[in-house]
Amino acid sequence: MPYFVYQISEDKQLKCIDSIENYKAARNQVRQLRSEQMKDDTSLIRLIHASSQLEAERLLLTPRATPVEGDD
Repeated sequence: MPYFVYQISEDKQLKCIDSIENYKAARNQVRQLRSEQMKDDTSLIRLIHASSQLEAERLLLTPRATPVEGDD
């Protein structure tokens, strides 16, 4: 399964930047892209592991449930 590199804008628009098979190469690309971002650029650079681009986008757009703290 490949690793997908995405740029996510503030309005949740996804832009697939790359698809890479090797984790270390994908991680390094994400780090490089983040370091090259302008200070006023509020978009996120994310790395996701998925079987297809469609699955990656679905996972990125699905909101995560927030954990309830103190309810043991």
